[in-house]
Amino acid sequence: YSYEDFIEGIRPIDGTFKVTNGVFKDFCLKAQEDKSNNYYCIIDEINRGNISKILGELMMLIETDKRDVEKIKLPYSGEEFYVPENLYIIGMLNTADRSLALIDYALRRRFSFYKVKPAFNNEKFKQYVESYLDKKFERLIERIKELNIAICEDDSLGDGFEIGHSYFCQLKHDYEKELDDIIEYDIVPMLKEYWFDDENKYKDWEEKLRGVINEQ
Repeated sequence: YSYEDFIEGIRPIDGTFKVTNGVFKDFCLKAQEDKSNNYYCIIDEINRGNISKILGELMMLIETDKRDVEKIKLPYSGEEFYVPENLYIIGMLNTADRSLALIDYALRRRFSFYKVKPAFNNEKFKQYVESYLDKKFERLIERIKELNIAICEDDSLGDGFEIGHSYFCQLKHDYEKELDDIIEYDIVPMLKEYWFDDENKYKDWEEKLRGVINEQ
């Protein structure tokens, strides 16, 4: 997304150029007209875009004390605009993605942060694993939990790099082969990236995970 996609911009329409609303502006206008309900703008992988550039002057308007109070004149349309109090922005990001910078401090102070941990100890997930009546599956989940402890204790990684439970959700009928593939093609290669400078640690965990998979 760019500012023109998210807020407003000039686009070719019917042989001419017109100022066109972006998705966030339209959503704000909808929320402004319906103050009795809350509206939620969910932005997945929020750190994949240059949010400061995408929001532009609206960076100020999303602050809590500016909602419904401060207005600005938008550069393309010249309209006065504000972000309503009943609109909430929920941004999700993956801290394990090394290829991306974390969001800057100007944006960070405008958000509250809530860390979502892997749900291996969640009762519903435990019931889900137990529903397969497979001790190998249960042992594998216990081994992944041990792996996550090692990841958390590693100074170069930390809890933002833990293995998530979603790898093991929605397994199909041939789940034993799926588990093999998850370890072989998803988790083991990722561990190789994690510990590219510590081959012994990588090999140790590779053997531990494959050991569970190869149990009879």
